[in-house]
Amino acid sequence: MAAPRKQMQLNFFDTACTGSHVAIGHWKDPQDNSCSKDRLSYYTWLAKTAEKGKISSLFFADVYSPHEVYGGNGDASYRGGSQIARLDPTILVSAMATVTKSLCFGITGSTSYIPACMLTRMWSTMDHVTEGRVGWNIVTSYSKPTAKAFGHDDVVPHDERYAAAECMELCYLKNSGKTALNSGYGHLHPSPQRTPVLFQADSSTAGIKFSAKNAEAVFISHSTIERLRAFVDKLRAEAAANGRDPQSIKVFTAIIPIVGRTEEEAQEKLEKSLEQTSWQGGLARFGGFTGVDISQYPLDEEFDFEGKKYEVGIHSLVETFKYLSDIEKWTPRKLGIAMASGGLSAMPVGTPEQVADVFEKWFVEGDCDGFNMSYDHPGAKLRWNAKKPEAVDIETAPVTSEVEPILKGTEAVSVA
Repeated sequence: MAAPRKQMQLNFFDTACTGSHVAIGHWKDPQDNSCSKDRLSYYTWLAKTAEKGKISSLFFADVYSPHEVYGGNGDASYRGGSQIARLDPTILVSAMATVTKSLCFGITGSTSYIPACMLTRMWSTMDHVTEGRVGWNIVTSYSKPTAKAFGHDDVVPHDERYAAAECMELCYLKNSGKTALNSGYGHLHPSPQRTPVLFQADSSTAGIKFSAKNAEAVFISHSTIERLRAFVDKLRAEAAANGRDPQSIKVFTAIIPIVGRTEEEAQEKLEKSLEQTSWQGGLARFGGFTGVDISQYPLDEEFDFEGKKYEVGIHSLVETFKYLSDIEKWTPRKLGIAMASGGLSAMPVGTPEQVADVFEKWFVEGDCDGFNMSYDHPGAKLRWNAKKPEAVDIETAPVTSEVEPILKGTEAVSVA
């Protein structure tokens, strides 16, 4: 019997802010467009470009405060331009949906700080106006500055944050009656999907258990194919234990392709990217994600990473870096550059054909269902003129010519 075949899905991964989560420090480049990402024309252009490139969805990460662990303040985040001046991505969805027909939108929303009834109303509204093209990336929020911004002294302990049953009950349209913490009624009529597509982004033990019970899609980031496959196997086994079809949960892993017409051009793009990178902004990002302040270590001396998990931060990233630090030595500068250049995800560099081979290898051997693709903002990688957005010819936008060769071989890839 022939091996089952499935289609690879590709998503764009972005943040609605005038700074980048994967190209920290690049705002200094005159060609960088991230400083103009506070205009609606950018997002309608991005949506049209994505749909032309056969992208399945735009996935928007979101946080509610700067990273303030590194050095005890947010200075490095601002100097590096790391996710600065964040817009509310939910406001942008209807405009992007208006200029597209099939593109979907995955929007992050926190169960810790958005009241359940309001969250349900917001996502149901988006599902209505997009005619069923919206997803909810369920997060619990890990940042102490965010907790303070919402009037709390500290974050809720990590595993307790996953006790989000009230929100999930409302999302599953149980809001027609009373629940333990909410005695009101949801007054919005059922949307096209009834519930949005449910994303979840965590590979910690608590995150896996939550995903196995609730998620339809999971976004994760792993540094090796072996670690990706181990996560996928664990998640699908947990889903089966919950009485679900293991294949019903779609897994998307992070990837940052650097594509050139030639291998040499791709390497030049990478070198330029690394030259512009802010290692300080990268260390601020690492501190925010892990709760670990690296400013105490000499910049160019190797350090040992304990791997301690705090209530703040993303436990899965702590586990990933602990794994990497056990097999190679790191200095704060090296770590900062890595985190400012996309984190610890896969980063294939080469021609479209070479990059496509890497995508296929991760897809087949890692048994994932697709990728959340991040991209650098400088140069012609994604060309957009903030002053004259209408002058950009969507038919010749370079991103399409670079993405299409990757897509050609993905319509049905054999998976053993």
